[in-house]
Parts: sequence; structure tokens; C-alpha cells
Amino acid sequence: MTTLSTLGGSLPALGDTPPDVSAASTYTDVTGLEALKRDPNSPQAINAVAQQVEALFLQMMLKSMRDASAADATDSNEMGMYQDMFDKQVALSISQHADLGIGRLLKRSLEGRPASGSPLKIGSAETPMAHSPAEFVNRLMPSIRRAAAALGVDPKGMLAQAALETGWGQRMPRNADGSPSHNLFGIKAGDEWTGPKAAADTMEVQNGVAVQRRASFRAYGSIEESVNDFANLLKNSPRYRDVLAAGGDPQAYVDSIAKSGYATDPEYGNKLNQILRSDTLQSAVGARVAAL
Repeated sequence: MTTLSTLGGSLPALGDTPPDVSAASTYTDVTGLEALKRDPNSPQAINAVAQQVEALFLQMMLKSMRDASAADATDSNEMGMYQDMFDKQVALSISQHADLGIGRLLKRSLEGRPASGSPLKIGSAETPMAHSPAEFVNRLMPSIRRAAAALGVDPKGMLAQAALETGWGQRMPRNADGSPSHNLFGIKAGDEWTGPKAAADTMEVQNGVAVQRRASFRAYGSIEESVNDFANLLKNSPRYRDVLAAGGDPQAYVDSIAKSGYATDPEYGNKLNQILRSDTLQSAVGARVAAL
């Protein structure tokens, strides 16, 4: 087994795979990466960026280990500089030959493919939505405003509910192929639902005890479909009569939706109120109105 103990020694043997000539072969090879900027979406550029990021992570690990083992050492500044250069080159070489997973996950992200455990996004698979509350409100507001007008309620109450149910668009069920379900309000797929479904883990409170279970949720083809289905649920179910009676009072809307038993979480109303009164929602709505 080759070690890294000798500063002037050769790099460790990491297999028979030749280095990727499309990427920089040394950490000082700026021109190699600069040439790839002409086509940043090319597989070569994505691969190079992923390798460089993984190399940077490995370099930080090597430096931490060296610092920990040489805490009492009195090496000169010149020796420290050469060690740093060597660590950088070792890190780059390892990233080009070994699969540590970091570069692979970054490549999937740069290529627009979902990675397991990644944040869930709103929008079509081709045009995912970014994660900021302002962008969340900007994407949802047209559909929610139309639905709220038809129901006779203030749209901010519905926005607060969608933000709570999805974590501002970062958590929602996904279809089996990884595409978004667009389920903005956590509506489960009961026996009466004949459309597509998406499975996801959910937390239910039963007799004061939180229980995690796997459940089927309704899946939609777009944000508009999701909002319209939720509006129909409110309009056609007697249990939400008080919700619709809230009219233009978003505070009354969130209080009524919590009392209706929409969710089993006893803190559902408090959580909705926190979002409704938050500067985050007010700023996001204000930015949307200002942009009109």
C-alpha cells in the first residue's frame, strides 16, 4: 500500500484507469478549465467541475489530518507551502481515479437529474422551481389568486397553507419516476381518487402520539391542477363551510382550516399563523405585487 508520508515521493497508485484528459490534470492547470468555460453545459465541463469540487473537499480533509498530526511540529513556512502543494495534487489525483460519491452527486445536480434525498422542487421536470420563498410565491400566486377569488377568500391564507405543507416548495411527494407530484396541500389519495398517485412518508398524530407511515397522495400534472383540486375540496365539503365564510380575512381562514380537522397535527393552526404573520411571507407577497 503506497503512503503519503514522503513529501517528495510519487503520487499514490490509484488503479489502471488513465487520468481524464478533458479535465485539469494538476491543480495549477487553469488554462484547461478555462477552455471548458466556452461550453459550460458540456459533459466535459460538468465532469471537470465535479472533480475540482471533490478535490477541494479531499484537500481540506488532508489538511485537517496533517494539522491534527503535526500540532506540535515546528516546520518552516517553506515546508508548509510544499506540503500544501502536494496535498492539492494528491486530492486532484484521487478525485480523478476514485469514486467517493461527492463528484457523482454534484454531476447529477449539474445535469439536472434528481439525486436520492435531494430537496423536492415545484414545477415540471424540465423547469424546476428555485427554493426561495419569493420564487415560491411568484410561481403559485397566479393560480392561487384565481382560486381564492372564486372561493371568496384571501389568497394569503392559501399561500401560508401551501408553504407549510411543502416547506416553501422543498418537500412534497414525488412520482415513481422522480417527477414532481405538484401536491401543494398534502391531499391524500383516498378510495374516491381515480387519478395518479405518489407515495411518501407522512407523520400523523393519533391519540397525542406522532406516528410515521407510508401514504398515497394525489398527483397532478401542474400547479394549476393542484390548486383547483384543493379549491374544489373546500367548496364541496361541508366541513370547510367556516373556512369559506372567512372571506377576505386570512387570519380567520387559517384558524378555520385548523379547526376543521384538515390536519391531525394539534399545532397546525399555530404553524399556519406563524407563516401568515411572518416577514418572509409578507415580503414575498410584496415582491410579487410590486412586480405586477
